[in-house]
Amino acid sequence: MKIIAAIACLICLFPCASRAAQLNLATLTCAKYENEILPAAVSNPTADTINTVMWLFGYSVAKSGGHVMYPDALTPFGFALDGECKSNPAESMLDALAIVKPETQNPRNLATLECAVFAARHVELARTDPESATTIMMWLFGFSVARSGSHIFDADLLSRFQGALLAHCTKHPDSSLFDALGAVRISAAAGSLKSPARQ
Repeated sequence: MKIIAAIACLICLFPCASRAAQLNLATLTCAKYENEILPAAVSNPTADTINTVMWLFGYSVAKSGGHVMYPDALTPFGFALDGECKSNPAESMLDALAIVKPETQNPRNLATLECAVFAARHVELARTDPESATTIMMWLFGFSVARSGSHIFDADLLSRFQGALLAHCTKHPDSSLFDALGAVRISAAAGSLKSPARQ
């Protein structure tokens, strides 16, 4: 699968856009996720279900306290989340994401990848395979939002998040990607992104 190969390409140096309305995971029910969010790609060509699930995947990993990316686990995660929501339609997405656990094969540690190395790989991937680069950035965006303590998904802020993350990597090239994702924070209310001067 092209996306999995792209993730492996970007993350292999660890030692060894969707557009949608703003979503509040605390109030978004599983029923609405199943009936409106997932089918969006069929009824709305500008929606991208894969990137939405990728964002939720990154968010879920960060909320669980993890600091790794599982490049082979997107599909099993999507099916598991789908199953959880079909079984519990009234459940909030926030609660569903706390229950669904990703498969842990081939973990890639975000804490051991230098920010500058990631940035260089991302820029190259964006040139050669922009769709896969966007999908990976969505995972990182979800991870960062969860680390900030927010539970708002706004895909329209992806490009601004990406710019802030790459700028942080330029300013702090030796920091880990994990630290960078904690430093770049989003304010959903103001629609702004912040990258603190000090970590």
